[in-house]
Amino acid sequence: MARTPRPLPPLGYLPAGERPLRRLPQLFAGLGLYGFSLSLMVRAGLGVNPWSVLTEGLADHTPLSFGATSAALGALVLLCWIPLRQRPTLGTFANIVVLALSSDLGLLLLPHHLGLAARLVLLVAGIALNALSIAVYVGARFGPGPRDGLMTGAAANTGRSLRSVRTAIELTVLALGWLLGGGVGLGTVLYALVVGPLTQLLLPRFAYRAAVPRPEAGLAGAAR
Repeated sequence: MARTPRPLPPLGYLPAGERPLRRLPQLFAGLGLYGFSLSLMVRAGLGVNPWSVLTEGLADHTPLSFGATSAALGALVLLCWIPLRQRPTLGTFANIVVLALSSDLGLLLLPHHLGLAARLVLLVAGIALNALSIAVYVGARFGPGPRDGLMTGAAANTGRSLRSVRTAIELTVLALGWLLGGGVGLGTVLYALVVGPLTQLLLPRFAYRAAVPRPEAGLAGAAR
């Protein structure tokens, strides 16, 4: 008999005052791992996720580091929240700052000019760590990052499904990043195919369950 998939727990935003000593370390650990996973995929040089493609492309045309470009892009995306009537949370701002610092630290620590075998290992490890980190920080339930808030806000204001809005945003971002010279390759395709199922598998293990059930206030998204 086929095993029934474990249902996803509630993932909506919870106030920062609810068990902060339990949830804050999870938030920052997840975001730190997420930024480091991005640096693994960048150093692999075999293609990254669409938002990282755009970040790479922009970084190539500015004096900013990958992390600083990511932070600037996150702040720019936040401006797009204004007409969508989205409100940032602690998780939103932490997403911008921690991802920038941890991705730059990872790029500083990881060596350049690796052989193909080592780059494949970095790619696989980066994608697996990325899925794990999404489950960890989304599971802390401090609210969406800038990019996922853009998705949920656009879906709410247009009446379109999250799937169609997310697809449109990701394709647009990927095209812009590619035009700017960002790396598109095997990693981009593999990321698109694998990270969603892996994240869904891991989320139930890390999602914080409120002591008193609350109405859902929207999904807490992943930082891309």
